[in-house]
Amino acid sequence: MSPRKSPILIVIVAPSGAGKTTLCELLIERSPKLVYSVSCTTRKRRGREKEGADYFFVSVDDFQHRVEDGAFLEHAIVHGHYYGTLKETVNTSLDDGRDVLMDLDVQGAAQIRRAVTAEDQPLRGKLVDIFIEPPSMAILERRLRERGEDSDGTISERLQNARCEMMHKEHFSHIIINDDLETAYRQLNTYIAAARASASSPA
Repeated sequence: MSPRKSPILIVIVAPSGAGKTTLCELLIERSPKLVYSVSCTTRKRRGREKEGADYFFVSVDDFQHRVEDGAFLEHAIVHGHYYGTLKETVNTSLDDGRDVLMDLDVQGAAQIRRAVTAEDQPLRGKLVDIFIEPPSMAILERRLRERGEDSDGTISERLQNARCEMMHKEHFSHIIINDDLETAYRQLNTYIAAARASASSPA
């Protein structure tokens, strides 16, 4: 009997500058059945980011009201700004049988991990969480400076946060060192394919 495909949650976490955004864009571009979970954030828009495509940009008051209403599947404060994933955004895609890609931080990933491993959770066993690691802190710093988006103080803060984030990498199912983009993408795709196969059950 052919397996019945079951939707999975794909959680990608990485320090700022490790290449997470580029890898997620490649996944979306090359996997038409994969949907990106757009998060809410209180930070300002950067560069070419678009409302509803990259993030839902909301005020602090709006975000806090949604927290009080229990609207978020996960939420956290990162670099002084609120980030959160709306339950409705994820559930709609999963109900349609589509895999959901989530671009999170270590706090958000931990919340998702706890939520989907609960005994009564229908998505139990259908999460793959992957940590993207830079080749070295020196290369990470170079990448951050080459972006030209942050002050020296902000870069120092991001590097310190990266060191803290990498202390949590062992909690993830898989770790990928993003030294070469295509190699990292192939590894990422392999882990996702394995998770899809594992989540499928006989029809």
